[in-house]
Amino acid sequence: MTRVDATPEPGQVRQMFDGIAASYDRLNDMMTAGLHHRWRELGVVLAQIGPGSSVLDVCSGTGDFAFAARRVTGPQGRVAAVDVSERMLAVAKEKCGRNQLYVDFQLGDVLELPFEDGEFDACTVGFGIRNVSDIVGAFSEMRRVCRQGGRVVCLEITQPQIPVFKQFYGLWFSRAVPWLGGLAAHDRSAYSYLPASVRRFPDPESLRALMEEAGLRNVRYEILAAGIIALHHATV
Repeated sequence: MTRVDATPEPGQVRQMFDGIAASYDRLNDMMTAGLHHRWRELGVVLAQIGPGSSVLDVCSGTGDFAFAARRVTGPQGRVAAVDVSERMLAVAKEKCGRNQLYVDFQLGDVLELPFEDGEFDACTVGFGIRNVSDIVGAFSEMRRVCRQGGRVVCLEITQPQIPVFKQFYGLWFSRAVPWLGGLAAHDRSAYSYLPASVRRFPDPESLRALMEEAGLRNVRYEILAAGIIALHHATV
């Protein structure tokens, strides 16, 4: 099997997501059977927000985590979101009107968030921390912009540990996902990067240690979908 460079180099990551923005939502629905929406909803529950809360979603992509938060905060709350890909944000902004949910989408880097200290009640990231070059730095920034006692939630793909399922998942993820990417997005390389990035990403316990290194407290995680999804949550 061809080796794929999954190093999260910022310029290449931005270019890759610009290239697949138009098909990103369709591929997400295909690869997860639509379950990624439920995982985000659970992430919002673990963020412990409610009507009137302020939430920041980083590495927001096409905005689904931000929209899930907006449904909970209501019109009296505030939801902002940042991403490095202009084309992904263009899709997210178009969805604002379609969903009747307003989110303040901004071009921005999670390693240099354009917000003041303690500005939000919670900060979320879904399927994005894997593409950041400095994971501890990213979580440190998320902690910085949250108030004391606020929450940080991270939803990410991980590698299952159940023996038989682990082998099946490895084959499906390494072979079928790039094929689907080539078929639906006409970009096999971007969807070859996806399984390669998961292989080099820290396991859930190691990610918890990185979040603690960033200064987050009471870091815990839930394993979902037979072990392929990890949902970390912590207190600022």
